Amino acid sequence: MSPRLRKFIGMFGILGFCTAYVVLIITLGGLLPDHWLARLVFYGVAGTVWGFPLFPLIRWMNHEPPR
Repeated sequence: MSPRLRKFIGMFGILGFCTAYVVLIITLGGLLPDHWLARLVFYGVAGTVWGFPLFPLIRWMNHEPPR
């Protein structure tokens, strides 16, 4: 598979993941107690952790096949 096609497919994977992640975080955020510290910790962690599941996809997108 060409690098250009992998990046094109990966772009849709990233957009799909980010959309699903935002919907999940908004849904879970609505279940939090109405306390500023709980929301601060939850959204702080959620805003930091979102990139970790994407590392394998990004690594696959940027993988150069042997020549």
